[in-house]
Amino acid sequence: MENKIEVTFEGDHVRVIADGDKDYRYIQTLWREVAATCDQHECYNVLGIANTTTPVEAVDGYDLPMIFRELRIGQHYRIAWVEQKQDSRDVLEFVVTVLKNRGLPGRLFDTEAEARQWLLDSD
Repeated sequence: MENKIEVTFEGDHVRVIADGDKDYRYIQTLWREVAATCDQHECYNVLGIANTTTPVEAVDGYDLPMIFRELRIGQHYRIAWVEQKQDSRDVLEFVVTVLKNRGLPGRLFDTEAEARQWLLDSD
């Protein structure tokens, strides 16, 4: 599968399509594009849909908080993420735990509908 990053503003959220093989450079590029789009539209609700063929190495999960801090991705963001490949969920669950332990945003969902409902719920 071809690597793909697509970041679009959808009016009430920023939608991210993240397909293919993941590595540290891919993650940096992805979150740089997300942060720029969020800042441009002053919208910090992020819905990510991933179809990962090769997940990022677990050790790179420890670097994601540093990337988030450099890009000023903090508690004003709501990030809802869906990984469509079950094989890739384990690493992503680890990354979400690392983010949560450092006070940074991010939740993993099983379906896009669940993620969207949580993301756009104002309560």
